[in-house]
Amino acid sequence: MKPLLETLQSGTDYLAKRGVEEARLNMEHLLAHVLGCRRLDLYLRFDQSLTESELQPLRELTKRRGEGEPLQHLLGTVEFHGNEFVCDHRALIPRPETEHFVHLLTEHHHSKDHPASVLDVGTGSGCIGLSLAKAWPGAAVTLVDVSEDALELARLNAERAGLSAHAVKLVRSDLFEKLPSATFDVIVANLPYIPAGELAELSREVRRDPVLALDGGPSGLDIIFRLVAEAPQHLNPGGLLALELHHDQALRVSERLQSLGFTDIQTHRDLPGIERFVFARHPGTPPAAIEP
Repeated sequence: MKPLLETLQSGTDYLAKRGVEEARLNMEHLLAHVLGCRRLDLYLRFDQSLTESELQPLRELTKRRGEGEPLQHLLGTVEFHGNEFVCDHRALIPRPETEHFVHLLTEHHHSKDHPASVLDVGTGSGCIGLSLAKAWPGAAVTLVDVSEDALELARLNAERAGLSAHAVKLVRSDLFEKLPSATFDVIVANLPYIPAGELAELSREVRRDPVLALDGGPSGLDIIFRLVAEAPQHLNPGGLLALELHHDQALRVSERLQSLGFTDIQTHRDLPGIERFVFARHPGTPPAAIEP
């Protein structure tokens, strides 16, 4: 038997010594996960003593976190835009900046003008496309990814979200390869954007994500430039292309979109103030401004 507060403090010290950022918060999440309670409930249980059957799995999880395994993988799920998504090694961990990306999209489209058709390219866990399917009832949402592992994870998350095969279609495809004649009102993408030469510099947690989901080629923009070149033939007139990018790519992508004839090109900042999102329109119906 060991007091909960003592366990929390010793685990926090262990993680901090191993370079885990926000060690206390990480340890609280692990402890709440093992005890099957909310993290904030721990503060009401500091006098509780933990049994060996509770300490043993906690020690294992703490050790793995100290070795750099992402917290989200250890917990198995992550909260994203009001929904819970299974999270593991098969796809990128859904991140706060991507959640803000979805917020921008859903705030822009009001109830009276939900898009009829949406394509999420490089869907990974499905967090973007499935969140949009929940936010825009009635929209036909297609999720594509080149990775079958990622699609299996997205399929699991679709089932957990209560989204039927009629509402969400999953396709294994390299960008538009398996959708040669399909067109959409909205195309969204958070594609690999890390320059290949920078992969080794990523944090040990990010390096646990699939390389396929990180490696954007020598410039970081290889796949993104392929997408924007092909997107016009797959967007309905006035359709929206929305992209999440690396911290220094918005200007180059905006210039490429302009050269391809896109209109109403706008960049938006993430919560720390980085220009990370680019929105652009296929020539057609004049759009309303996108509010940040």
